[in-house]
Amino acid sequence: MSESAVGVEHVDVVVVGAGLSGVGAAYRVKSECPGRSLAVLEARDVSGGTWDLFRYPGVRSDSDMATLGYPFRPWRGSRPLADGASILEYVRATAAEFGIEGLIRYRTKVVAAEWSSAESRWTLRLAVRGADGGVSERVLTCGFLYSCAGYYDYERGNEPVFPGVESFGGELVHPQFWPEGLDYAGKRVVVIGSGATAVTLVPAMAREAARVTMLQRSPTWISPVPGRDRKAERLRAWLPERVASRLVRWKNIAFSTAFFQFCQHFPRAARGLLTRVSARALRDEAAVREHFTPSYDPWDQRLCAVPDGDLFGAVREGRAEVVTDHVESFVPEGVRLRSGRVLAADVVVSATGLRLLAFGGISLRVDGRAVELSEEFVWRGAMVSGVPNFAVCIGYTNASWTLRADLSSRLVCRVLGLMGRRGWSAVVPVPGRGLRARPLLDLASGYVQRSIGAFPRQGDRGSWRVRQNYPLDAVATLRGGLARELVPVPVSGVRSPAVTGS
Repeated sequence: MSESAVGVEHVDVVVVGAGLSGVGAAYRVKSECPGRSLAVLEARDVSGGTWDLFRYPGVRSDSDMATLGYPFRPWRGSRPLADGASILEYVRATAAEFGIEGLIRYRTKVVAAEWSSAESRWTLRLAVRGADGGVSERVLTCGFLYSCAGYYDYERGNEPVFPGVESFGGELVHPQFWPEGLDYAGKRVVVIGSGATAVTLVPAMAREAARVTMLQRSPTWISPVPGRDRKAERLRAWLPERVASRLVRWKNIAFSTAFFQFCQHFPRAARGLLTRVSARALRDEAAVREHFTPSYDPWDQRLCAVPDGDLFGAVREGRAEVVTDHVESFVPEGVRLRSGRVLAADVVVSATGLRLLAFGGISLRVDGRAVELSEEFVWRGAMVSGVPNFAVCIGYTNASWTLRADLSSRLVCRVLGLMGRRGWSAVVPVPGRGLRARPLLDLASGYVQRSIGAFPRQGDRGSWRVRQNYPLDAVATLRGGLARELVPVPVSGVRSPAVTGS
């Protein structure tokens, strides 16, 4: 670390966030740009990000661990969809093994960041929380800022206002803020929602609760997946671990990519396939038609995977049920539905989704001008137009988060290497004229639609289009030329050309 002329600490690269993405990013910068100083700023008391925040029953990955894990430290667990505690341990063990833990500064939140073209550096305004809970303001400067804080709001979930909730005699909880020691054994539980959190909670709580009801306004595409990957187990038995892990990773990438493309190009066939799989798991075609056949096509929203069909098993065995209806109001004994039925409940879990927050909520300014993210474009899924020496980590919506996250981190390292070779102190991607705007996350899911307007946009072509295709992205990110698409920033400042948006 170095000190500037005015005594403010300066770091070459700052990574924001010490979760799955941040630890992976720190590894890449540390190993591929060894001459640059690095700091990882984490607002919370501990590392792990999402995998430390979420503590609800049954929390697990919804992507296979061969691709959610780091390519430089393959996952060695036996189950493709791992539980949250195991993933958290994996992230922390990775940070310890590669010397990243010592780079993390905890209880340090980046509140604002201002870029100066004259100085070619970011000035970060930090809120540092002490052991006693007191918060002090500090300043840190850096040459490159990389936000790996994800896009979820850690402090607030999506909490609809339910009429009559004050009259409810039981306990209402949100999965994002699960009460420690909540006792639901032998009790009646209603889980409101049908996304990944709900389909995880229901079978997990059904093991102890008297009965669990999943209340959904409309169905979600849900598919059972094997709890064990037999092909992966055979490969690991026959081949050296490193070779086997790479083959398993690419096997899973190929399958997920092919299945997504199948759903996109042949939605009617995909609907039929998923419906047949659900009917085979539930053994009740009428219930599948009513509760597990959405109006939208597969992968218009994220597909929910359930290991060994545990949700269907809980419903089939009578430990859980699914009700498709709307909440009219809460009543003292539970939840009254629009149909008039009352779902008796001792515990209601509002699994109604998350809130999105762009890049940890950092307020960005460039040469004194506030950055309106919604007016900017994302280049190669990572850097933002009009914002020099700044990158964001955004994972895939149709595959493992880490696949895209690791590509973004490797892209950042390539950009840093280019800057070093060319003697550039700052670069910025500049979109061509006539680029048409599209939402950054092209999903119809409610949690996306509620907040996506506050994010930068993707374009309709070339490096400005955020493709959901890892094989194509890997070639473009790791082999494509950079110099012709990045503009060195002069000390006179940044000026973006006019862009056509829609």
